Amino acid sequence: MDDELNVTYITFDGYVEINKYRYVYFFIIFTVYIVIICSNCIILYLICIHKNLHEPMYIFTAALLLNCVLYTTTIYPKFLIDFLSEKQIISYSACLFQFFTIYSLGSSEFFLLAAMAYDRYVAICKPLQYPTIMRKSTVSIFLVIAWLVPATSIAVQAIGMAKSKLCSFHLKSIFCNNTIYTLQCVRSKLVTVFGIVCYFDFVILPLLFIVFTYTKIFIVSYHSCKEIKKKAAETCLPHILVLVSFSCFGVYDVTIARVESDFPKTARFIVSLQLILYQPLFNPLIYGLKMKEISKHLKRLFCPTKIICCIN
Repeated sequence: MDDELNVTYITFDGYVEINKYRYVYFFIIFTVYIVIICSNCIILYLICIHKNLHEPMYIFTAALLLNCVLYTTTIYPKFLIDFLSEKQIISYSACLFQFFTIYSLGSSEFFLLAAMAYDRYVAICKPLQYPTIMRKSTVSIFLVIAWLVPATSIAVQAIGMAKSKLCSFHLKSIFCNNTIYTLQCVRSKLVTVFGIVCYFDFVILPLLFIVFTYTKIFIVSYHSCKEIKKKAAETCLPHILVLVSFSCFGVYDVTIARVESDFPKTARFIVSLQLILYQPLFNPLIYGLKMKEISKHLKRLFCPTKIICCIN
């Protein structure tokens, strides 16, 4: 607590050997951050400039990649500052804001993956009705819901946490995740119940919807021709890969991170890094390589001479 400025500061205790490896950490995270921003923004740029990519599937993909850019920008710059600082601290208000952005964007990812699953369901199971159902207005509504609903709910949760009294000022983490609850003297039952409801609404329900949707898609494609099976594999596989990886790390965050346990510090540090490294790095890789149209435009962007030679 800074009495002069009346600001409460939280210390991050999740770092391992930071004084010894601070410049190594800085170099790695800085490099990864640049790669994440560039790779995601390149695919976003391609989707924006090419009209054949102005379809619901690619618009949702662009929204997902934009989510990754915002997510990493919320966390990585603070990492870089912490690596070069003597003390790894953050004001409680800034910590709550980081908590809000991380979980509102994380919840949005599940909503966007659910919207992608519905889009693929309509495209494969109801192809004749696809232009009527997946109109621009429908896509816009899905995007607004995906970003606005989680943001509003997590904001209410963060405001509730801001009023809680703190008995600890040391966070067993490297960023403001669910471990923030361990700082409170007494956990508010209202905030806890509201958090469980949010988890059910923003994670469990979208997951159940996605599983149901892809099950229907695979049943329909199994009884269809090879062309339909190929289309289902090409367009659904990237979404499933992203969903599985994101869900696995999400399970860790809501279980280990929120429970006060003797989870080894080094193991906690490694898993926390994986939470913020893998998803933003893998998303552009998965969508860039596995989605045929995006892959074509990437090849034209980076290997234009080869493509011209092949055409000639």
